[in-house]
Amino acid sequence: MKVVLQAIIGSILIRVSYIACMKLVGYFKTNAYKPDIIVAWDKVEILQNEVVFGKIISSNFALLSFVGS
Repeated sequence: MKVVLQAIIGSILIRVSYIACMKLVGYFKTNAYKPDIIVAWDKVEILQNEVVFGKIISSNFALLSFVGS
């Protein structure tokens, strides 16, 4: 039982640290971004004009992967 409890705690710690690191990286990248509007305005004709619809990982998959690990 002790090994199972340690595995659950370890899995939670790994997932929380991964999510926290990804949020920190996104935060720092967002703060460091400086748009160059003048250069972007000159390249207006090459902007993408298509939309892509996709799916994000469902909560069921996240729960199953958590239980499985």
